[in-house]
Amino acid sequence: MSTSLLPSFRGLASRLLSRPFAFTSTLALTQQCRALSTTSSTQAPPGAQTKAEKKEREKKKKGRGEQQRDPKIINMLKHFAVLSPRRIPPPLRMGRNRYLRHWTIHRAWMLWLRKQREERERNWMRQWQSMYAACEELRLTSGPGTREEGYLYRVAMEKKGVYGLNPIPIEYARPQVETPPKQAWNHDWKR
Repeated sequence: MSTSLLPSFRGLASRLLSRPFAFTSTLALTQQCRALSTTSSTQAPPGAQTKAEKKEREKKKKGRGEQQRDPKIINMLKHFAVLSPRRIPPPLRMGRNRYLRHWTIHRAWMLWLRKQREERERNWMRQWQSMYAACEELRLTSGPGTREEGYLYRVAMEKKGVYGLNPIPIEYARPQVETPPKQAWNHDWKR
């Protein structure tokens, strides 16, 4: 190995270790490292900025001051910030016995959840089948007096008075959207 390269490697190591490694443009990184150069660096001191960087920062600052972000967007960004790669913990590193214990407990928990879910679904199925049988019985039964077959079923399926005085379901009062309205109530609205 040549002795002329040693000073540049030492300079590279001292430059990399002396200041915090900031993720900037690749051009700045190549100017900063200069690994195989034997000439002295003509860089500015660590705190100095180029004119292009200053202009870029000023543009960003101007843009931030003028632009107002929607509160819903801010809330979503805060929510998804939890999923950023910086916050995701490293994978668990366990020994064999500890991993086996972890796997056994996890499988037992998943089995218990599956048992609960299947029991709930069985209950729903039983309720649905009993309602279906009752509606079928109403459909095949002749009505009171001289009413024809299926009269009781049609009357039972009517929705008169279910939604209050006005026969409009509450679900249709406002379009179903995933976010609340920007203005909760319009006080100036007139019919």
